[in-house]
Amino acid sequence: MRIGVIISDEPRINDEIRVSQVRLIGPNGEQVGVIATTVALNLAKEANLDLVEVAPNAKPPVAKLIDYGKYKYNEKIKAREARRNQSTAEIKEIRFRLKIDAHDFEVKKGHVIRFLEGGDKVKVTIMLRGREQSRPIGGVELLEKLADEVQDYGTVESAPKQEGRNIIMTLAPKGKKVHTQSEQRRRGAESRAERQARQAARLAAKQESKAKAAQAAKEAVASGGQKEDKPSK
Repeated sequence: MRIGVIISDEPRINDEIRVSQVRLIGPNGEQVGVIATTVALNLAKEANLDLVEVAPNAKPPVAKLIDYGKYKYNEKIKAREARRNQSTAEIKEIRFRLKIDAHDFEVKKGHVIRFLEGGDKVKVTIMLRGREQSRPIGGVELLEKLADEVQDYGTVESAPKQEGRNIIMTLAPKGKKVHTQSEQRRRGAESRAERQARQAARLAAKQESKAKAAQAAKEAVASGGQKEDKPSK
């Protein structure tokens, strides 16, 4: 067993590709074919791109001409957006006493509504004391009353049932609210998206400028070579 060896998940790029031949894919997905790796590297340099090994286990390995820096940046943005769009629903718990007064009931109901609006499930627990355990129907009625009063925000996912000394009911956010964000989060997401778009535009403009400069230099070298080849009069 080798100790202390770090295996990278990153693909090999440019001079890290040690094989003699690769099956090359162009920047637009076109199939170039099997060519020498040195030729592929020269093509990458001429196009101001990177040679990236995308299928190392193929025979020969498959490599593609891409802007690796831009590719990594876009992948990072996609991963961040995917995480942000994932459902972040949690299960919150609210506890009631069977003999709760009207004011406390309204306060706790407000908490339930707030959790449901935030996209979270709510576990509502009625804690029974002493003789209350022999008449759990009162707890069931209290939970049914709560469910009825918050029906605009959530639905009963798990009907009231007794577990030991407690009666438990689970409410789930209604409709698509489990997947939606609060207004503040939505605005934050829009702001981040705008910043990312501006960054991507600046990066694209920079890459285009570099490509034009490289093309101009290439044309200048070619033009100079042609002048030297002309016979002197």
